[in-house]
Parts: sequence; C-alpha cells; structure tokens
Amino acid sequence: MTLLRKLDDDWLTTAAEWLAAEENYRWLDFGGDTQILTPLLLKVMAQRDTHYLRLFAPRENARPIGLVGLSDISPWFKTATLWYVLGDKTYLARGHTTRAVLELLDHGFGRLGLQAITAWAVEINVASIRVLEKVGFRPIGRRRCCHRLGDRYLDRLLFDLLAHEHRSTACLKASNR
Repeated sequence: MTLLRKLDDDWLTTAAEWLAAEENYRWLDFGGDTQILTPLLLKVMAQRDTHYLRLFAPRENARPIGLVGLSDISPWFKTATLWYVLGDKTYLARGHTTRAVLELLDHGFGRLGLQAITAWAVEINVASIRVLEKVGFRPIGRRRCCHRLGDRYLDRLLFDLLAHEHRSTACLKASNR
C-alpha cells in the first residue's frame, strides 16, 4: 500500500529537487518551455485549482519518495492530465509509483468526478509507459518529434483512461495494493 499526502511547505524543496534532477526533468514539460520548477513555482502550482499534487510514500516508511499530480484539471470538461515522478530511485521497480497513480486516479475519478484523464510518455521512457499500461491507460496516438532530449527530438506517446474503464480495473487495483 502506498500513502498519498498533501504537498506541504516542509517538502516543497525536496519535491522541487526531485523535479530539478536531470534524470527526472528530461521527461517532463510544465508548459512555456518550463521543465524545472523552483520551490516557489511548485508552491504556486500546488495552490491552484487546476492542479492536484500529492507526495507518495511506501506504507513501511512515511518518508515521501515521489510526487504524483493531476494538472490542467477542467471542472467543465471533467478532464485532467496525469504525471508522476519517483524522486528516490532506491525504490525503483517496487510498484510504489504504480500504486500511487492508482490512488490518485481513484481520487480523480471519484472525488473530483473526472470523466477522462490523459497522459503522455516519451517513446523511450519504458518505465513510464509500463506504469500507464499497468493502471489501465490505453494508447491513443503520438505527437511526433515534439520532445527534446539534448539534440534529439523524440515522439510523445499519448494515452487516456475513461472513468468507466478505471472502475473496471478493480481487480488490478486489488492485486497491486
């Protein structure tokens, strides 16, 4: 089981450091050519209704190891975009990010009443693609040559998940918790 908790001032600097690490920011895009968020920008982002950000931690250790978020939340269209970062790489491949994403999706489709959540992953980010597939996202297309990594331009693979599809993954959720 993974614990989600609000991003508070005590963890802003750590979360911003995770997001500023090259191994993480290379996969992100916060708009306006912004890949790295300062603690102040992250705090502002966390206070806006268009974002829902949560730290996650394994049950056996209450210390947060990563951040999951819903951004571009539209109450009118009932949509949002999912993103996530495992900050503490000593927890790689243990399922914590997948469980945190499932809990965030429960909140998004349940409490926020969202109907569709989108996500994208750079074509070579196998770990991120695997998380999306495990939680039930379906591929819906690609944006070609739109993500820059150094001097290379790579595709972003596009995914979505609908509320009724998420509810049908109850067995998956139970087996991953």
